[in-house]
Amino acid sequence: RSLLNLAMISILNRPHELKAHLRGALTNGVTTQEICEVFLQVSIYAGVPAAVDSFRIANEFFQENGVSVG
Repeated sequence: RSLLNLAMISILNRPHELKAHLRGALTNGVTTQEICEVFLQVSIYAGVPAAVDSFRIANEFFQENGVSVG
C-alpha cells in the first residue's frame, strides 16, 4: 500500500504529501531502493517531469532525515 501511495501522490504532484508518505513507507519497511523503483515506474507511465520532482523531494527528505540511499 505504501508503494502505491507513493506512486499516486507522485503522479498527482503533491510534494508535501509525498514527504509524509515517504516517512510512512520507511516506517512500514519499504527500502530506499524500492522507493526509487516506484519513481522509475512513475517516469514511464506518468512522465519524466513527475519522476524528477519525486526523486528530488525524496533525496531532500533522505538527507534531512539522515536516511542512507542504497
